[in-house]
Amino acid sequence: MPDTVKQVQYFYTEVPDKPGEGAKLLSALKDAGVNLLAYSGFPKGRRAELDFIPTDVAAFRMAARKAQLALVGPKTGFLIQGEDRRGAVAELIAKLAEAKINVTACDAVAAGEGRYGALLWVRPQDVQKAARVLGAVK
Repeated sequence: MPDTVKQVQYFYTEVPDKPGEGAKLLSALKDAGVNLLAYSGFPKGRRAELDFIPTDVAAFRMAARKAQLALVGPKTGFLIQGEDRRGAVAELIAKLAEAKINVTACDAVAAGEGRYGALLWVRPQDVQKAARVLGAVK
């Protein structure tokens, strides 16, 4: 089965880097019925950046507004899913390197049952070129 590369919209917010901040926001989204394709959180100085890739952007925005969540975005990234194999991510990164596209960030994980998933970001000016190189769908 070939990899599926989907061009996605993501949003982020910054919160204090302390226990419970992510749980509070994720619970509010859950209670509002929002489903996420992906979520990432990491420290950024004394704060934490939380990235959200929702399945339904309108529902996500409505829930974020209700939770008084200050969002940045939408921005564009890529969600890659496929059959787990040695070098799967290396193949993606090599395609982009050959096209002279710098990868801003990439997170990948084995998803079990022979599958893997990855999130990949490039500079805004490289999004369309990266989408062509990776064969992304919207």
